[in-house]
Formats: sequence, C-alpha cells, structure tokens
Amino acid sequence: MKILIASPIEADTLKQLEKSHDVICAFDAPPEVLSDCIKGCEVLIFRSGVKITREVLLASPDLGLIIRAGSGIDNIDIDYVKQQNYEFVRIPEPGARAVAEMSFGLMLAMSRGIFLADTKTKQGHWIKHEIVGYLLQNKILGIVGAGNIGSKVGQMGAAWGMHVIGCVEHPSPARADELLVKGIELKSFDEVMTQSDYISIHVPLKDSTRNLINAEAINKMKHGVFVINLSRGGVLDEGALQHALSNGGPVRAAALDVHKIEGEGKLSPLASLPNVILTPHIGAMTIDTQREIGRRILETIAAFESKQPKTAV
Repeated sequence: MKILIASPIEADTLKQLEKSHDVICAFDAPPEVLSDCIKGCEVLIFRSGVKITREVLLASPDLGLIIRAGSGIDNIDIDYVKQQNYEFVRIPEPGARAVAEMSFGLMLAMSRGIFLADTKTKQGHWIKHEIVGYLLQNKILGIVGAGNIGSKVGQMGAAWGMHVIGCVEHPSPARADELLVKGIELKSFDEVMTQSDYISIHVPLKDSTRNLINAEAINKMKHGVFVINLSRGGVLDEGALQHALSNGGPVRAAALDVHKIEGEGKLSPLASLPNVILTPHIGAMTIDTQREIGRRILETIAAFESKQPKTAV
C-alpha cells in the first residue's frame, strides 16, 4: 500500500513500514505540500503540528485509513472525515500516562523551584534559604477535563495525598461514581477554579473550550494557585495569564507544554517571566509511549490491509 506519514513517528516503526509499503514522508509539511504528496495514498498517518485540511484529503480518492498517532483531532477536518466515512483510528491510550506523569513533573518543578535552584547552583550561587518550596500533600488538585488523561493525573494526586476535584463537560451521577472510585470528587468548573491550589488542564480544543481559561476564569482562582496546561494552547488565554502573572494576579506560577503558536522560531509571550516553565509539546514524547504507538500503528495497518480486496494476477 501507499502510505503518507505527515508527522515524525518512532524510527523502528518507520523502518517496518518501509519494508512492506510504499512510504512517503512529509513531516509537518504545509497543506499544499501534503495535497501533492497524498495523491494515490491509501493510508495517512499524522500527529499534532500538521494541518490536515479537506483539500488534503480530497487530493487522494484512494484514501481509506487515517491514523491519528495520539489523541487530539483539532488539526484535521473531522466533519469531512465523518462525511467520507474513512476508517479513522486514534491511538490515545499510550500518551495518556506520559502526559499525566509530565503534569506531575511540572507540579513538582514549580512547587520546589527546581529550575531556579538548578540555574543558580550551576552559576555558583548557593540559594538554599532563598528557595520557597511547597508540599503537594494535603493540597487541592483541580482537574479541568477529568477524562482519559485528567483522571490519571487525579489518581496520581490522590496517591500523593492530595484532595482531588475535577470537572467534565457532561456531568452525571454515573460519571461522579466513576471518578470517585479513582479518588476524584466531581465538581463544577467554577468550583475547580475557586477551590484548587493546583489546576491541571486536560480538555480537547473545540469551540466550547477555546479560551476556556480566560481572564474571568483566572480571576476566580485561589491566590497562589499553580496552573499547568497540557491540553492545547488555544484552551488557555496566554494574554490573560501573562497579565495575571505580571500584575499580582492569583497565579503564583504556570507551566505550559502547549502553546497558541508552536514551532521553531516562535516565542511565547510568557517566555520572559521567571515564574513560568515552557516546554515544546513533549507531553507524550517518551521512548516507551512512542514505541507502543508504533506497535499499534503496525497492527492497525495490517488489519486494514487484510480487509482490502485482493488484486487478480
């Protein structure tokens, strides 16, 4: 089969695909390039960082299988995908654990001033008594979007002795019971904003969540709150956050792995602030995670290929 890979995937997976298929790699290419590369392809593999438009999909009448090597669908024309009845496969589970662990890593880094301590020590400054640190134990951890990833963060928080609360888009008694088993108390969005010492954001980007964490939401937060965004950049209003961090607002520190504008040469408006940690969308970028995603890609393509009609010799 002819396969277009529009985003980098695990190296061994790529080698396996190249052994058995006609593989075209156009990593993070713009739509106009992808539209040319996808011609004749039956399979498309992509991740974040690339835009899969309707025009790209239209360019290959042979397309049958689309694999999102992760969870988000904000960078593909999902309405057109459904309309055309493509086989669309997401692989969200492997990345969920990695993103959840990173949320905790960022919480710890902010709480203990680890990056400042590291920088100053490497410069020869011994600031042991100047670093302000906080325990996670007995703090309130608020999860915005207690779904696949968010609930894992909540479970970790409960294991650390935190009191975990979370909100979901469609609350119900059944959902509350499911979360309670994981140590998460279901609350409203406003309650999560006002009660939390730590807020970890894990919602998909769509019309209802764009700028969900805006100036109004930030102003409701508890003074001294730590904010972590591992969802999508558009969910958090970076301008409102910058204002809160720079002008005595309620946010003590923030950590963002996702940004409104991402890519080489792009500089966040938060980059100059000392109480902000910025990382380049690496939440799911662990060796273990990418290997597991690669294994599932191979399985998915093999299953799809087995269903295709055989060409007569």
